[in-house]
Amino acid sequence: MTLREIYDHLDRISPFELQEGWDNSGILLGYPDAEITTAVLSLDIDEELIESSPEGCLFIVHHPLIFGKLTELDLSRYPANLIAQMIRRGQSLIAMHTNFDRTHLNSYVFRRILGLEPEREEPYLCETSVDWSLEELKERLRAAFGLQQFRMVAPRERIVSVALCTGAGASMMDRVRAECYLTGDIKYHDAVKAMSQGLMMVDIGHWESERFFPEVLAEELKTLSISVIISPSKNPFAVS
Repeated sequence: MTLREIYDHLDRISPFELQEGWDNSGILLGYPDAEITTAVLSLDIDEELIESSPEGCLFIVHHPLIFGKLTELDLSRYPANLIAQMIRRGQSLIAMHTNFDRTHLNSYVFRRILGLEPEREEPYLCETSVDWSLEELKERLRAAFGLQQFRMVAPRERIVSVALCTGAGASMMDRVRAECYLTGDIKYHDAVKAMSQGLMMVDIGHWESERFFPEVLAEELKTLSISVIISPSKNPFAVS
């Protein structure tokens, strides 16, 4: 299959026009007419993944490698160093970021990972009623995301409703109707605002909540005549 044909398939299952205006999803590197036999799926891309993957392969990642304004290509610095490495190996790159969050990832994590059925669902948010103690919530988050430590705002001893946004979703707290909001990358000022509004928030981690991207996308590529490799990405943070 050509890179363009794979892109068109991805566009049908998760339209790239759904991405946010600040996002940079789509074909980031490669010839549209290039023949692709292998796709490597990962949350992110790094030097080790590039070197260990086949030459001429296509990487499909969640987080765009080229993000924001790229004004120079210093090949000794990120992201130009990785771009040069992929060019040398004849590899291509597609990012599926906020469009895939909207159509697939958030719903998958809510349903398949947390085992919940949404009563209310909108772009980036799933919500439902629950009846959990604080310890029951922690146990579910340990099982789902591997969390051992919990950063919480305004914790409650009893939780009757919960909302989820994978990745970094604190900016959407005003849209949350549930009393407990699960998301990652909660900043200090977000926490102060949530506390003042009586909204319980639990930081479930960015990598921890989005690391399921490759397995979700792999399900959507089974009909294609290419080999698909799932490559778990590394958490950039070490906890000790």
